[in-house]
Amino acid sequence: MDFDVIVLGAGMVGVSSALHLQDRGRRVALVDRRGPGEETSFGNAGLIESSSVVPYAFPRHPATLLRYLRNQSTDLYWDYKALPTFASWLARFWWESSPSRLEAAARDMFPLIRRSVVEHDALIARAGLASLVHHGGWLEAFRTEAEFERQSEVAEAKARTHGLRVTPLDAAALQARECGLAPGFSGALHWQDPASVANPGALTKGYARLFEEGGGQLLTGEATTLRQQADAWTVQTSQGMVSAREVVVALGPWSDKIFAPLGYRIPLRAKRGYHMHYEPTRAMLSVPLVDTEKGYVIAPMQGRLRLTTGVEIARREAAPTGIQLGRAEHIARPIFGLGQRLDNAPWLGLRPCTPDMRPVIGAAPRHRGLWFSFGHNHHGLTLGPVSGRLLAEMMTGATPVADPYPFRPERFR
Repeated sequence: MDFDVIVLGAGMVGVSSALHLQDRGRRVALVDRRGPGEETSFGNAGLIESSSVVPYAFPRHPATLLRYLRNQSTDLYWDYKALPTFASWLARFWWESSPSRLEAAARDMFPLIRRSVVEHDALIARAGLASLVHHGGWLEAFRTEAEFERQSEVAEAKARTHGLRVTPLDAAALQARECGLAPGFSGALHWQDPASVANPGALTKGYARLFEEGGGQLLTGEATTLRQQADAWTVQTSQGMVSAREVVVALGPWSDKIFAPLGYRIPLRAKRGYHMHYEPTRAMLSVPLVDTEKGYVIAPMQGRLRLTTGVEIARREAAPTGIQLGRAEHIARPIFGLGQRLDNAPWLGLRPCTPDMRPVIGAAPRHRGLWFSFGHNHHGLTLGPVSGRLLAEMMTGATPVADPYPFRPERFR
């Protein structure tokens, strides 16, 4: 064998998995068609979100559903041509979002969410990347006084239950904290436990350098060349064919290109999203801010402001629309002082999502040596290191950092 393990996919999840396997004595090859962190891990809002203890669920309030049906909102845009391919997935997502099932999902995800910052911090210290990370939390802002008061009560209850730190800020306190904001928000919740990343792509590349410095091999190759030959798995790379006894599929929204031909029916879908960078015309935000009622995020990114959109339901390969970005930009520009666009075109990314809001982590039930780690929904950056540790512990027979049962691939039949 050339290697003990081949990891397919050099996003945050794949790089973290490779690092943790290497730490446990495995000879690892990390294979991707592009450089580390140049797909989904490049374009997110940069939140290591240790306070998101309840997954993003299918909305159930009639007013919200009616607003989405009109297809005029900033937080969701849907392409009617894609709805037939999403219909069964959305139906399952709605069912899994019932109060009791959502509570179960939150309970299953909590052991991973609560360790997200500490697992990142360990890799950040080893890789010397502290300058990219700010431990200042994030702001959840509200435009209406009624919603701010209602969500403040919910947040304080959640904080007590899960041991989180949150501070409600009224309009005056928010303005005093973030002097670059124009009036428009009635208040905000300052979630203090999460961290934010000033360049998510650079963080992923930094972890990949740490992997290479430890002796790991970063190779360019096409994952769809994966083949099983006797007791080995082989992949064609720019340096030739490589083989290993075990292989990890960590390809995010493209993971189905491997598991589907092998006969696995896992309901993985890609929610699309956009970002654009802007020149700031006023004082920079100190931490990312979510405009909760409009459904977008503004995050400081190394002297620029990054606007990231909500969810677009469209075919994975469809051309970019930019509709959501245009709507969000129109709303955000005056309150945040967004200056000129700094990118030639909006960036389009894909969020790999399962309808039960849990990632798929574990051994493939019908193929020896095949392992899965994908479907982290909106939290690939957040959960990369902790899920990489969990997978590596499972593969090496160590005591797992969390119960892996809720994430088993065979839960989907």
